[in-house]
Amino acid sequence: MFTVLANRTYRHLFTAQVIALFGTGLMTVALALLAYDLAGSEAGAVLGTALAIKMIVYVTLSPLAAGFASRFPRRALLVSLDLVRAGTAIALPFVDAVWQIYVLIAVLQSASAAFTPAFQATIPDILKDERDYTNALSLSRMAYDLENLLSPAVAAVLIGLVGYHWLFSGTVAGFLISAALILTVTLPSLTATGGTSPWQRISQGMRIYLQTPRLQGLLALNLTVAAAGAIVIVNSVVIVKGLLGGSDADLALVMAAFGGGSMVAAIALPRLLLRVSDRRVMLSGAFVLTCALLAFAAVSMRLQTQDLWPFLFGTWFIMGVASSAIMVPSGRLLRNSAHTEDRPMVFAAQFALSHGCWLITYPLAGWLGTSAGLPATMIAHAVLASFGVLVALKLWPSTDSTILMHEHPELPADHPHLRDASGKRHAHTFVIDSLHANWPTERG
Repeated sequence: MFTVLANRTYRHLFTAQVIALFGTGLMTVALALLAYDLAGSEAGAVLGTALAIKMIVYVTLSPLAAGFASRFPRRALLVSLDLVRAGTAIALPFVDAVWQIYVLIAVLQSASAAFTPAFQATIPDILKDERDYTNALSLSRMAYDLENLLSPAVAAVLIGLVGYHWLFSGTVAGFLISAALILTVTLPSLTATGGTSPWQRISQGMRIYLQTPRLQGLLALNLTVAAAGAIVIVNSVVIVKGLLGGSDADLALVMAAFGGGSMVAAIALPRLLLRVSDRRVMLSGAFVLTCALLAFAAVSMRLQTQDLWPFLFGTWFIMGVASSAIMVPSGRLLRNSAHTEDRPMVFAAQFALSHGCWLITYPLAGWLGTSAGLPATMIAHAVLASFGVLVALKLWPSTDSTILMHEHPELPADHPHLRDASGKRHAHTFVIDSLHANWPTERG
């Protein structure tokens, strides 16, 4: 897996990602504790609202940002957005009212909404080989897991030494170091789009995504991941500190259990995906997530409070494994479903639509958890997760071939695209584009 780091450009980008996410992980723990200080038992609702704002920004701004991104050099764009994020994070330790959390989260995540899809779409342009890209996806998943594993562990130590407010300084440093590392490499330019307007590019990315069956299935599985992930992110602080009477350090360790499970899966997946299809791995992970939510809901209704600790750690670890099983292969689906010039917009569509799922589950986890209690909240999220599994099974065909037989009745017989066709019928690697507006009903 780690051989891909021999590529200098990718190595620097991966290091930038690790450091920025490490800082973001510190912010996640600090933000939960800040919300608890300001709102007490209502912290879940505050976090749910703050994260809903984050999702609204992601859903609305990421496609727009990607549509206009081609007008700017990639490196300059990524560095500028890192600096905006660092500047915003500086203000977080000085928050003394809930509304200030909401404003700063909106500004910081606006920059992230532009940064993340642009960063993700750059990687397949650097790593052309399928196996290298798969390894990079696993490494990227591991980088995200640092937000849930190493960051909380370091946070647990720092909280005891200097208090949680100082964790935000780690966030600022992470963004600044990320910007410095990106400045050290030359990034490939975006492929020319032939004068296509930003609005046409936005529409094209969404159309490719929503017309491709495997990506329709991915969208459904995004809902499953969001249903489980919202429980972890929003309700962990309420479960640990409110229900179980744990400490700040206990919260960090519980979050680390989720990250640890995800990292274990990320390490194992490159070899597994050589033998097992993306579809089977991802659907299996989604099924496990649903079962884990239902199991913990049942256990929480039967056991005494203090007896929940081992089940909490175990369930969070299992959900980390299952979430990674869905998220690691998703980049392969996106890469194989669009031409190079369309990939930035398809990645932006995934970013926006997947976070639209989180926009549903974040506030539901916070508000329902406050009003109806933990078991009811987990059951509700299990229902959402199972819905995602069933929809993915229906929309994503089990025979998901990349080379499809199809016809072009609209093209003249001498059209260059039909050079090797039998009449107007031929087969090739199929993606939605200007010549292929709809997915063929017959698969070959």
